[in-house]
Amino acid sequence: MTSLQRLAALVALSAICLSVHAQTPVDSLIKPQTPVPAASHSSKWYDKISLRGYAQFRYNRLLETNPDLRCEQCDRSIGQNQGFSFRRSRLIFSGQLNPRFFAYIQFDYSADASSTNKHFLQVRDAYFDQAFDADQAWRIRVGQSKVPFGFENTQSSSNRLPFDRSDALNSGAPNERDFGVFGYYAPKKIRARFKRLLDEGLKGSGDYGVVAFGFYNGQGTNKPENNNNLHAVARISYPFQFKNGQIIEPGIQAYTGKYTLPKDQLSAGVKARKDPTYIDRRIAASFVLYPQPFGILAEYNWGESPGFDAATDSIQTRGLHGGFVTFSYQTHFGKKFKCMPYLRLQAYDGAKKHELDARYYQVRETEFGIEWPVSKNVEISVAYAISHRKYQNLGVNYDESGRFLRLQFQANY
Repeated sequence: MTSLQRLAALVALSAICLSVHAQTPVDSLIKPQTPVPAASHSSKWYDKISLRGYAQFRYNRLLETNPDLRCEQCDRSIGQNQGFSFRRSRLIFSGQLNPRFFAYIQFDYSADASSTNKHFLQVRDAYFDQAFDADQAWRIRVGQSKVPFGFENTQSSSNRLPFDRSDALNSGAPNERDFGVFGYYAPKKIRARFKRLLDEGLKGSGDYGVVAFGFYNGQGTNKPENNNNLHAVARISYPFQFKNGQIIEPGIQAYTGKYTLPKDQLSAGVKARKDPTYIDRRIAASFVLYPQPFGILAEYNWGESPGFDAATDSIQTRGLHGGFVTFSYQTHFGKKFKCMPYLRLQAYDGAKKHELDARYYQVRETEFGIEWPVSKNVEISVAYAISHRKYQNLGVNYDESGRFLRLQFQANY
């Protein structure tokens, strides 16, 4: 057993132990409900369904110094021949259909069918939670949902400060989601704390449990399984609150499995195994200091995955490492004007298994910007990015640097 496997096993074992011993008296997550009038018992299931969403409209080319700089993983409207675009356009149906059953379906109506066909409707999430107790401390989630690996990965894009997720952790779970079965545990008091971190604009990730574990295909969002091996994941993350109200949240997570490169992801002539299935595993550490008013979010991961090797023109199992740190400050001017400036530094040396020939990357990037919530329904963000991106796949040695100003209009509805 390798050291990475031991660490992954330790995380899983710790998750089970913590969940067994974490039963403590807790406060109520929601306000006590008043008795329901008899007439309301005839309400239908669709009366319990909510409809909401958000859309992010972007322009990335102001003050651009290099139109050949691009990023396939983060935002394809960066660089040459690009202009205004919707980065995301989401529509979410969700509802607590009974005290222990929750349904969540999210569509993206800005998905690209190809480079010349935009704005197709695509399923992003389709999952169902079944709770095993009245407090919903124990839940099982089935369907397509976010893989509980990393804080920023589980954080909604509508709530994140930087325009895109970091290359380092997001490359482990492309588009953050997969088909699987996940178990979550969090006592009622901590579930209430997770909710408050969102409600008070402190950039929380939502309720993904103090303990999370599960199994998933490992091929990515809306992708079929291509081998007979499931990925396994485990995560522990706890939001500690001090007497002065400050909250920090350290976390550790790991996953392990095997990834199979689809045929359309392999260049003609690239050397790969007859069965292009490779080890895919990582371990990551997270630390959050919630912005009250100063905040820090830092994550780093290590592992191995399929990656292109230029010396042999082949795909091999290669090591990887990288992470990021984001500094933020929540400030108010008067009673109405609020904004949050931030600075994010990131670095990544490793492959992106979901790209052509499992390209091997070196990324160094700095982004500083500011988010301004104009109203409940509108947020405006401005950021300046300084980026250096290198990657290699068969016949390609990409190496570009540049700077550009980014604008985003976010509508919440």
